[in-house]
Amino acid sequence: MKVCVAGLGIIGQPVAEYIQSHGFQVYGFDLRRILIENVQTFTDWENVPKSDIFIIAVPSSNVETACRRIAEKANDALISVESTVTLGTCRRIAEKYGLPALVHCPHRFWEDEPLIHGVRQSRVIGALDGNSLERALKFYRLLDIPLHVCPTIETAEICKIAENAYRFTQIAFAEELRMICEEKGIHFDDVRKACNTKWNIEIPEARDGIYGKCLPQDVGFLNLILDDSPILDGAIRTDQNYKKWIRKR
Repeated sequence: MKVCVAGLGIIGQPVAEYIQSHGFQVYGFDLRRILIENVQTFTDWENVPKSDIFIIAVPSSNVETACRRIAEKANDALISVESTVTLGTCRRIAEKYGLPALVHCPHRFWEDEPLIHGVRQSRVIGALDGNSLERALKFYRLLDIPLHVCPTIETAEICKIAENAYRFTQIAFAEELRMICEEKGIHFDDVRKACNTKWNIEIPEARDGIYGKCLPQDVGFLNLILDDSPILDGAIRTDQNYKKWIRKR
């Protein structure tokens, strides 16, 4: 079985290596020249061999382009979108380009701890239809990746962005609590440690603000769904205020 991983960045490269280690013939595509042991990689899409399965690990904004190119090359292939997408993206793209087999199995990869939180960890999957799900489950089970099957592909889409939005709001709460504590001359870390002795409380650290790509992007994706999202709006505003507060210190 031939598998092509489109996008060989922080997520795609370890995905390609992991799939290859399980006995699959793996190809990789990226706009940059990426060398991976035992994986043939390409920078020209026209040279990518037709494959049975395509894994999409490109930035969110490039998912549709990747699906369009796959539709032109191998319309009958199974496509697994592991990139984060906005709600409704997968079904819209499948219908637009006539893709018969598509699933969304978003990654939960943390590059700081690839052994514990790497490619092989519990994930969610949602499918376009029953045939897509059956093909995808067969593939991911060969990779020994535990999956929680969502009833719809939209459930999997919103699950991914909700996970990161939830984390964003947790950190924003910690940031606001730190500002409150220090306004009153109380050490935030002392309050945090004391609160976390309760069994159902786990206040995260408040560092320099919420940066990176995933958390700010995904809280924005979730915030797009409703016109009025006071909790998400408040978390975003809190983080902005906290960053200004940090810079003044």
